[in-house]
Amino acid sequence: MENVQVLDQGYVRLVDHMGSDLTVVNAARVSYSKESFEWSDKDQRLIQFLAREGHTSPFRHAILQFEIYAPLMVARQWWKYIVGSAHYEGTGDNLDAWNESSRRYITEDPKFYIPSPAEWREKPENSKQGSGATISWELGEMYTQKLMEYVEAGIQNYEDALQAGICAEQARLFLPAYGMYVRWYWTSSLQAVSHFLNQRIAHDAQKEIQEYAKAVLELCKQVYPNALKELVLSKQLT
Repeated sequence: MENVQVLDQGYVRLVDHMGSDLTVVNAARVSYSKESFEWSDKDQRLIQFLAREGHTSPFRHAILQFEIYAPLMVARQWWKYIVGSAHYEGTGDNLDAWNESSRRYITEDPKFYIPSPAEWREKPENSKQGSGATISWELGEMYTQKLMEYVEAGIQNYEDALQAGICAEQARLFLPAYGMYVRWYWTSSLQAVSHFLNQRIAHDAQKEIQEYAKAVLELCKQVYPNALKELVLSKQLT
């Protein structure tokens, strides 16, 4: 399926999905042995009710699978939604799975996220986390160059170690970590995806993961437009 490009070299791809908006309302209606075969205003009212009242279990019957290519600093923020998936909002297991490529087994050319001079941000004035306004272009240009030199030195050391016979799982220690792109599959229920989106589209989320969350939302809207409108869009984009 379609890729949505993110940052300089990253992307989000919707690999597969199970179900539709009707899956959600029919999961709710099974309690009364009823089923809907074509979307109607009645279905819209039901999905609004489910989202508004926090009846989240029907949204766990719709599943999405993504392939994501992102810097490690984004991946490790994203991973919090896997390790915490068994207990948020008291819902129990919310159907999350994560499988990531490993440099123990592969030696493909490493790629790194390097902000352009216009993308570096100041530290915030009144917070210990997050970021503020964009710094001057001149200062940004200097730190883009510094980062490029740092990455190039790490790649050279990594390749030298491999050439010398060092195993890949140890040679990777030379690679600068947080900006290095990693690739993974994320399979998740619609409820869990919405939980991620509501937190990571928020204005106070780190800008880089905001961009990935917007890509996930763009792809999700193509297959679950009505559910996303109630679970996410009405909260974040109005």
